[in-house]
Amino acid sequence: ATATAEPAEASIEEAPAVEAAARAEKWGIEITSIRLTANDHMIDFRYRILDAEKSKPLFERQTKPYLVDQASGKVLQVPRTAKLGPLRPSNVTPAEGKIYTMLFGNTGGVVEPGARVTVVIGDFRVEDLVVE
Repeated sequence: ATATAEPAEASIEEAPAVEAAARAEKWGIEITSIRLTANDHMIDFRYRILDAEKSKPLFERQTKPYLVDQASGKVLQVPRTAKLGPLRPSNVTPAEGKIYTMLFGNTGGVVEPGARVTVVIGDFRVEDLVVE
């Protein structure tokens, strides 16, 4: 029984690493964190640029990013302020090694610590991120 359990455990542990490697290969980014901020009214999503060219689609202004709380199915948007505009980087040239931040509104505290969420930015989609 132990011999069959070990490969399953190993594959479960390897899955996030494999997904991260595939994401880095396709999109040129590494997700560094996703956590609640601003007294839990915002969700702070951070990612490091590994390949500036591959990551360009994440910075297109016409792309409207959103976050989905997997438990409730609620969709959270990037807030837009009068002075700053949308709280995300757009129409910038991504710089390799730099960490960029995107904020999603969390009105009503839909997302709590430990929640699993999906982040979507155009064709980019990453599921099962656990919010800190």
